[in-house]
Amino acid sequence: MPAAVPSTSVQRTYRYLRIAIAGTVVVIFVAVGLAAASVGWLPSVSDYFYTPARNAFVGALIAAALALVALSGRGLERALLDAAALFAPLIALVPTTLAPGSVPGVAVPCTDRCFPPEFEADAANGVATYLVVGLITVLVGLLLAALRQVSLDTVGFSLVSSTALFVVVGALWLFARDAFLAQGHFVATIAFFALFATVAVINAFPRRSAPPPLVFRALYVAIAAGLVAVLAVYVALLPGATASGLPVVLLAEAAALTLFFAFWVVQGIEKWHETDPSIRADGVERDA
Repeated sequence: MPAAVPSTSVQRTYRYLRIAIAGTVVVIFVAVGLAAASVGWLPSVSDYFYTPARNAFVGALIAAALALVALSGRGLERALLDAAALFAPLIALVPTTLAPGSVPGVAVPCTDRCFPPEFEADAANGVATYLVVGLITVLVGLLLAALRQVSLDTVGFSLVSSTALFVVVGALWLFARDAFLAQGHFVATIAFFALFATVAVINAFPRRSAPPPLVFRALYVAIAAGLVAVLAVYVALLPGATASGLPVVLLAEAAALTLFFAFWVVQGIEKWHETDPSIRADGVERDA
């Protein structure tokens, strides 16, 4: 067999991060599949939070958020990835609402969809942890900027957008908790995948470097279009999903996760041999 091509530590780090992010989708699908064997197929992937798949589901989303921040990017792509990393923990820590009888053993006091009261303490702990850790992260970012270890031109937008989101989440939790519990998971899910649709477009038509080969551009555009279509179906049919008896949300979420997985596989293949993401082919340093 031919010898393996030597790689740099930065190159390996980026390879492993992309593989790891794609792997979080595998973790979610495996956990859901195993849980389905005992509780059956539920109306949505998110409903499996209330099953034995919960630990794997939450852990995978937190891991994805950390990997997105570590992977980062450059320019607008960096800002979008950092923003997506902010919404992933909310998807994990703020459970979805449930329809009566949709998850065996979980009672909901409504006739349509609502948040199970017995899980409010879990959500409160998760949101509080999210806000405290988020605040610490912002302070660390500001400290590093003050020490000139990072440039505010590089991290400024992410710090401002992070702070704004933390303020909004905190205010909603304090003053509109019922609305937050009813819509928080749904809004965070839409925002997360909408950001990735935009990232896919940016990868197809980058502004600061040569565009990727045609096959990769086509794949990125297809992924973006697929995510937009899935989100449109998700938003349009969610209110009637329970009444129709069709697992519309389950299929939409599974499709969105599959496209998310596909994005990282495609980018991993395209950039597999990129030795240093902060250096262009002409040797000029760029923001990374």
